[in-house]
Amino acid sequence: MLFFIDTANLDQIREAAALGILDGVTTNPSLMAKEGITGEANVLKHYRDICEIVGEDRDVSAEVIATDFKGMVEEGKRLAELHENIVVKVPMTPDGVKAIAHFTEIGIRTNCTLVFSAGQAILAAKAGATYLSPFVGRVDDITWDGIALIKEISEIYDMQAYETAILAASIRTPLHIVQAAKAGADVVTCPLPAIMGLFKHPLTDIGLAQFLADHKKANG
Repeated sequence: MLFFIDTANLDQIREAAALGILDGVTTNPSLMAKEGITGEANVLKHYRDICEIVGEDRDVSAEVIATDFKGMVEEGKRLAELHENIVVKVPMTPDGVKAIAHFTEIGIRTNCTLVFSAGQAILAAKAGATYLSPFVGRVDDITWDGIALIKEISEIYDMQAYETAILAASIRTPLHIVQAAKAGADVVTCPLPAIMGLFKHPLTDIGLAQFLADHKKANG
């Protein structure tokens, strides 16, 4: 399973990359705004900066703002031209699916976002999406089961031999990451604290403290 970080914060991306386990980055307009990145020129430069940090062969999802087919295609082409790492992020709407099918035909990779059902996942796969982003946490928020959705989509994709990769999004906790892996996600995209939370276990802390204490005792 691949690990993406879900942020537009360059310092957090550098920190995740330094761990040696980072496979890519996802962003969206809300994350850009959170970092104070406004204006098309600044946003495009920020995407290029992210691509340079993560290096070769690591995908960076850049989301279109347009909601109509023509606008998505024009904007998506501009984003794809920024860097070879760019994957164009497109919403799960009729025009979005139409745009994904068009991008697939011309060789532009896509990430279908705002997915909340298996039916939507089928549409995205049929259109040739590179990635599909079901929102685990947001599904949980409406008292449904986000991890169960990942498992359902995984079973359908395996049965139908769809090539679209399942990118579990709206991941909020280390437990979500583990559960998504068990449910069949190909990728998880997470905030940095969720990734760092995977390191933590009280027995690790206790064991390390004991090793250091024993070393100190043995070496005076």
